[in-house]
Amino acid sequence: ISDSHCGAKGAKEGHADCATKCVKEKGGKFVFVNDADKKVYAIDAQDQVAAHAGHHVTVKGTIEGDSLKLSGIEMAAK
Repeated sequence: ISDSHCGAKGAKEGHADCATKCVKEKGGKFVFVNDADKKVYAIDAQDQVAAHAGHHVTVKGTIEGDSLKLSGIEMAAK
């Protein structure tokens, strides 16, 4: 989980503080970055992903264009 300001370049361990700051202080939104193609998706359920900023996660939901309608999220296996 990254933020809308950093996008795919922020999809890494250690980015949690930056992502949270961008969302809280700069009006950014949390986003999901697909590992396979680095495509960035807006997430509808911001409150559900906040605790996962900077984490590698597995999500469940529906893709509509560049948006992800989230139905579930969990930490990814390493």
